Amino acid sequence: MLGAGIGLLLVSGLLAARLIPASSPPPSAGPLAGAKGHVYVTNQLDNTVSVIDAGSNEVVATVPAGDAPEGIAITPDGRYAYIADNGSATVSVLDTRTNEIATTVPVGHNPTGVGLSPDGGHLYVANGGSDSVSVLDTRTNQVTATVPVGVSPVSVAVSRDGATAYVANSGSHSVSVLDTRTRRVVRNLTAGRSPVSVAIAPDGESAYVANETAATVSVVGVRAGAVTATVPVGEGPFDVALAPDGSRAYAANLGPGTVSVIDTHSHHVSATVAVGPPGTDPFNLAVTPAAVYLTNQGAGTLAVIDPKSLKVAATVTVGTSPYGVAVSP
Repeated sequence: MLGAGIGLLLVSGLLAARLIPASSPPPSAGPLAGAKGHVYVTNQLDNTVSVIDAGSNEVVATVPAGDAPEGIAITPDGRYAYIADNGSATVSVLDTRTNEIATTVPVGHNPTGVGLSPDGGHLYVANGGSDSVSVLDTRTNQVTATVPVGVSPVSVAVSRDGATAYVANSGSHSVSVLDTRTRRVVRNLTAGRSPVSVAIAPDGESAYVANETAATVSVVGVRAGAVTATVPVGEGPFDVALAPDGSRAYAANLGPGTVSVIDTHSHHVSATVAVGPPGTDPFNLAVTPAAVYLTNQGAGTLAVIDPKSLKVAATVTVGTSPYGVAVSP
């Protein structure tokens, strides 16, 4: 999350949000069909997590977390949410039944991104200030390994088979490939300038990497380790996420206040969704079959996008400087 002339000043030591009033699309008359469960949003400058009912798009709880909460991941059974507290060098474990923090776990400096193994047994934490990944056993909530990676790691994605974790290193323009069995980096993939997010295709064959200062998304073949396509998107793409069926990739573009929709077959932008004017600062994405959820750091909102119409269906006011977003199963 290196600077891209967008006026952000992240508490993470990378960029952090200047709060700019921004007009947002009005809420829809009703929720999206099929949306259910809860959506969890970390509010970086409030030190809280907003809990939103996906069926009504209403905030039902606001939970105190650690200092500068950023990335968030939810266990497959929906029982716990794991939150990277960038400012306090911890991971907070949120009990989703009580909406209270059950425990906190010390990790490396400036933890930012988190990724869970498919079975929920291990959490991988990108420590941007330590150039490492902490491996946390979720059964004991203890760190069992610390793995050196590239410079300023920001994002972690775990393959569907759980065998590999991919780490976007914003400072070394690479993606580290971590063998989750040996807990060692087995190779590094080349990406664009300032890679800040990585997502893995459902078939495990391709990694999609958002390159913030390059204003591109790289498509990397994980077998050969080569870039197979480079997709221009909007200024300052800060996150990339894939549709559950892998047919689309979504890139959140900080500068113009848009989301680029990428056809994963042609590797071209097929649509652009406007979520607000410059200063809205679209930040992080979570995608379900029913909805695309997008935190808008500058506007202090969560946008709910209909994946069928590609229109903003609702805008939910959350806390100050919303950062990460995750949806319960």
